[in-house]
Amino acid sequence: MVRFAHIADVHLGGWKQQPMQNLNFESFKEAVNICITSKLDFVLFSGDLFDSAYPPIEILKETFAQFKRLKDAGIPCFTIAGSHDYSVSGKTFLDVLEKAGFCKNVYNAEEKENSITLNPVIYGNVAIYGYPGRKSGLEIADLKKVKFNDAPGLYKIFMLHTTIDRVVGTLPIESINPDRLPHADYYALGHIHVFYSDRGFVYPGPLFPNNFKELEDLKQGSFVIVDTESNSRLQRIKLPTKQIEHMVIEIEDALTGTEKIIYELNKRNLKDKIILLRVYGELKRGKSSDIKFSKIEEFVKGKEAYFLLRNTHDLISEEQELDLKLPEKDSENIEEETIKVYSEENPSSFNKIIPELMNALSIEKQEGETTETFNNRILQGTKKFFKFPN
Repeated sequence: MVRFAHIADVHLGGWKQQPMQNLNFESFKEAVNICITSKLDFVLFSGDLFDSAYPPIEILKETFAQFKRLKDAGIPCFTIAGSHDYSVSGKTFLDVLEKAGFCKNVYNAEEKENSITLNPVIYGNVAIYGYPGRKSGLEIADLKKVKFNDAPGLYKIFMLHTTIDRVVGTLPIESINPDRLPHADYYALGHIHVFYSDRGFVYPGPLFPNNFKELEDLKQGSFVIVDTESNSRLQRIKLPTKQIEHMVIEIEDALTGTEKIIYELNKRNLKDKIILLRVYGELKRGKSSDIKFSKIEEFVKGKEAYFLLRNTHDLISEEQELDLKLPEKDSENIEEETIKVYSEENPSSFNKIIPELMNALSIEKQEGETTETFNNRILQGTKKFFKFPN
């Protein structure tokens, strides 16, 4: 019947480091190359093409160029918004792509109080339905009310950006039981950054790993090509970019930590590789800031590494506990009691203004108040407290 690509979680613009952002885009470009050379019937993008609803202009220019290549090759593209490129206002740059004639957003719904009817986009003998993702899994409740405006006799594809319970296992993540969804021949899923395929429900994985942990686990991105007439109808396409050198180093002495890390790095061939440096341990001497990562970065540049990413989440310092012995009674004024005890044990003229400062910073965001207005209100209150000029 048809051959199509299923791509999800591209997250263009997601990496803040330019070298990693470049690799992300290279994966996207290579996926487009494969779609064109494979002469596919169409391409599905199941959400999070962009990492935000309003990506930078440079990202847009490069993305539009790739969609133009698909259009020039006669390969139509169908999209839905994901949890990242979705906007409450409904206006995103996916709309701009559609108006430019590069893709078609397949979300078309008739909403009533207790039901949501999805209308399909018909392409040849295929009916494509779609429902967008939302922030924090807010689409789950709506998906339980979804039904199809049926298209008898057509191959049905349901594009979704959500979490199904088969994938999350025991994790406390909002998810939906696939049995609650209307029947389709293929469920083109996005949102969960793993490769998963079972009984027509498919997550192709991210097109490029989106963070340090994903680089550790996945090492590369992927998408799938589906041939509905083939016995092995699903082909996973892996998209390797750079080799990864993964290093895990324990540090107990921060004062000698820089030299230890460089010593270990020097044992490896780092040329043109992504270096994943995970540093852990409980520091018995010095602080994490004593480790000179700028010096380490210069060293790996000298070894012609492509880029260094570091993770120090599990590097902790021995902390001196502040022993505050509070009165052994139920106090309704626990904050005042804590400040009083702290001030007695740590004399300072600053202690006199702690209660007022806490009060100035304890204001709450009002219903309907924008984040920008709320932040400005806190800033103005703090300036007034410290008698700073406006």
